[in-house]
Amino acid sequence: MNILRVALDVPLPKLFDYRAADATRSDIGRRVLVPFGSKRAVGVIVEIAANSEIAESRLRPIEKILRDVPPLSREWLALAEFCSGYYHRPLGEVLMAALPPRLRTAKAVPQEAENYSITAAGEEALAATPKGRKRVRAILSRLSRGPASATELAAPVRGGRGLLRECLESGWIRAIEPTPQGSGFVSAHELTQEQRNALAFLRSGLAKFRVSLLFGVTGSGKTEVYLQLIAEVLARHRQVLVLVPEIALTPALETAFRARFPGARLVVQTSAMAEGERTRGWLRAQRGQAEIVLGTRLAVYTPMQNLGLVVVDEEQDSSFKQGEGFRYSARDLAVVRARQRAVPVVLGSATPAVETYHNAISGRYALLELTRRIGAPPPRIACIDTRGEKLSDGLSERLLTALRQCTARGEQALVFINRRGYAPVLMCRSCGWISGCRRCSARLVLHLPQRRLCCHHCGHVSPPPVACPSCGNPDLAPIGQGTQRVEEALARLIPQARVLRIDRDTTRRRRAWHTMRQRIQERDVDILVGTQILAKGHDFPYLNLVGVLNADSQLYGTDFRAAERLFALLTQVAGRAGRGAVQGEVLIQTEFPHHPLYAALRDQDYRAFADAVLAERRQTGFPPFVHQALLRAEAPRLATALQFLTEAARCGKALDRHLTAYDPVPAALARRAGRERAQLLVQAASRRRLHEFLDAWRNALASSVSTRARWSIDVDPLEF
Repeated sequence: MNILRVALDVPLPKLFDYRAADATRSDIGRRVLVPFGSKRAVGVIVEIAANSEIAESRLRPIEKILRDVPPLSREWLALAEFCSGYYHRPLGEVLMAALPPRLRTAKAVPQEAENYSITAAGEEALAATPKGRKRVRAILSRLSRGPASATELAAPVRGGRGLLRECLESGWIRAIEPTPQGSGFVSAHELTQEQRNALAFLRSGLAKFRVSLLFGVTGSGKTEVYLQLIAEVLARHRQVLVLVPEIALTPALETAFRARFPGARLVVQTSAMAEGERTRGWLRAQRGQAEIVLGTRLAVYTPMQNLGLVVVDEEQDSSFKQGEGFRYSARDLAVVRARQRAVPVVLGSATPAVETYHNAISGRYALLELTRRIGAPPPRIACIDTRGEKLSDGLSERLLTALRQCTARGEQALVFINRRGYAPVLMCRSCGWISGCRRCSARLVLHLPQRRLCCHHCGHVSPPPVACPSCGNPDLAPIGQGTQRVEEALARLIPQARVLRIDRDTTRRRRAWHTMRQRIQERDVDILVGTQILAKGHDFPYLNLVGVLNADSQLYGTDFRAAERLFALLTQVAGRAGRGAVQGEVLIQTEFPHHPLYAALRDQDYRAFADAVLAERRQTGFPPFVHQALLRAEAPRLATALQFLTEAARCGKALDRHLTAYDPVPAALARRAGRERAQLLVQAASRRRLHEFLDAWRNALASSVSTRARWSIDVDPLEF
């Protein structure tokens, strides 16, 4: 009798034993359907053993080994086990989070559409088939011009699937394996000397593990270096994994990749994809039928038999860190995967994360610099001092004048405000009531076109009150600006301009962003109003002016990374200006024009800014000079969460008095979706010591600390 050791998605750090008569060692890595309590669950077979610590009479048999897809490789399982150990999460939870949603169930897996070709008998049948059988003739006629997929053949023909079966049974057509048309590289760009130097260095290390930071100013041609390096890897018949931080960045990169590698098989992996499409792409990559995998953070788990290169674009972006549940960093796991396979990884950025920059200047990573823009000078950056100035819906007169002049020249402009909706809050001027979310410690944002108040944290939606709920005053005023209000103001103040708003609300619909991008490229838009969706990676050659509103709101915060994030965001936004023949202009509205951050931004000197930040962090004891973890807790009452953390702190000090543990505090967003949240920060100078402590602490918390709070450990936290 074989004993299957199965990982299940439950909050217990253990494997579960089941009986299986027909299992073999080749089933390790396969999904399995098992009884669990009174329910059924899908898990992954991690081990096969001869014996179990559980009595044979108590062992339950499996229901079914799901053999419809290839098993997960030993290497892929090893990556999941690393994640489980490093992030201190149960292996079953990690495995299920890493799989596409369809593979977490026992539902039938969508099969790849077969390709067909015509046989000699089919050629004869085409000549002999009566004209009355138009549908059969259509299928055979199409295949006489070359192979085609089942979808292409059946879609335009009524009853096409049945006709395909008839043609197969008659021997007129045959199924064939899809084959690439060749991954030839279309080169259309002459490299600068800096690009050539970076590319030569990267090519020299394709046969070994090495982390390289491609540190290039916006518009310096980092993408072209990626493309030419990828061409070299594909020529060696290896696979490439490319990670981007935003779903909005994938269409443009996908278009560029398909244009430059017209015959290569490319797979996209994002959470916005249809479930079946994402699963089919994942399986193609697993079978080695995809040369390039392009996707957001979840793509880091895509199985690839012949991985030869990993690229992480905009590596500094916090979107690479999962914010809820199993909190992993895709950028860090990309480095782990590259080390696993002994292949290089390239981290690209104009504003690297301070930790990455520190690794590069200390020699742990290779540092490659692209210091010059290609084809255009860097934009001019200036601050507009808004102290004492009366603004028109958040817009200064100087910025409005610049926008009018820009549109009059037939150029495009971007007004950037990182806040969607009409106004951040609705307020009663009589008694001071403000629109707060009952389920979160956050404000309800007014979305005026839809006439609703929305919480951007829990999703609560309600209509605006007709009068103040506190005093009955009917005169409620929207306070502050969001993208909707700025869009409305620009339409009123510059009526001749064609304004397009781009934020999460306007890009929800499928292909909405594709249509918007096409309008921008065709110069059907004069002024863009957008959030950080527009900040990174986009190349709009006619966009020559960028105006930034409300930047100061992100300048000061409880998070020690607030200034770093703002500098990176503003640098990326500024980089959208002047990517064509005209030098761009960037105007930042601020009440603190002499702040050191804005001074470094005007000088476009990331190194000076990062060096100053590193000096501060060394002095104050923050990463990268220490290693941190957060113990997060949530409960119906804040006192319950804080009590648990207080007990956890006492328990932790008993385990290791040399680690630094701060007092438990409410989270920055203390209440979310009706649950109160608190946290406890611990840190150590040694990463190894921190993880040894976390292992012991997690076991102690699970066994000895009583609580009604839900808790989790967040390793290398980015949000506090």
